[in-house]
Amino acid sequence: MVAVVYSGSKTAFWKLTQNGKVVAHCNTTGINPTFVDAKMILQILNKKIVLVNHAENIKKIYFFAAGASSAERKIELANTLSSFFRYSKVFVENDLFGAAKAACYEQTGIVGMLGSGSNCAYFDGKKLLNNCFGLGYILGDEGSSNYFGKVLLKSFLSKTLPEDLETKFVRNFNLDRPQILERIYNKPQANIFLTSFFDFFTQNIKHEYILKLIDEGFEKYFQTYVLPMATKYQGEDIHFVGKVAAELEEQLQLVADRHQLKIKTIIKEPILNLLKHYTN
Repeated sequence: MVAVVYSGSKTAFWKLTQNGKVVAHCNTTGINPTFVDAKMILQILNKKIVLVNHAENIKKIYFFAAGASSAERKIELANTLSSFFRYSKVFVENDLFGAAKAACYEQTGIVGMLGSGSNCAYFDGKKLLNNCFGLGYILGDEGSSNYFGKVLLKSFLSKTLPEDLETKFVRNFNLDRPQILERIYNKPQANIFLTSFFDFFTQNIKHEYILKLIDEGFEKYFQTYVLPMATKYQGEDIHFVGKVAAELEEQLQLVADRHQLKIKTIIKEPILNLLKHYTN
């Protein structure tokens, strides 16, 4: 049995296969080794009966995780997974590599990731070339769901959110200023808290103010990530992976058009392409 896993900071998608066919699947809380330690990871795994029941049958695990950006983090995560899946050989890579394999397979291309976090890289068909991105939810992640959560909360707290949206925000979330600041600055996993507000954007997608925030976020993303890549690797196909890219495809395309760039593919769930690649 082979397991393929794609994990952002918020959600991890699991597919378990036997002879190339999916025999079980589940979602767990995101497993990002930057934010969750070995004890918490094991707690997450033990809460999922599907994984408990199949743990001893899985012989290989291909795990693509947000936060697995250094050799040390990859080894730590692999060791933790091996302690739960005792008879499995574990391969760990970061989520951007997984996104690149899902979009490009063995071909070259520029891969933009827009999910709970954001990043971009050039894939040479085998590996990602080093870049200076990937600064996380405090210093980076422009255009991601946690970025949009951040700008929404800032608008609400600074009283610049239009009245109709403010009314919806209060009704939907029932949060006040002290609660928000406490959750961000004094509680763990503030990035997950920020990500939880993304659906507010898709629910109010026709509102002029929401469209403005989306456009500004994607413009920052292009200026920071995509344009430097497109300039350096001219003529390469551009792919996007992630929930934000897929659910805001029209707005993303508008920004790409503004910069005369063509998006070849947008993939919402890279786990499906990774499954095809690593189990066939």
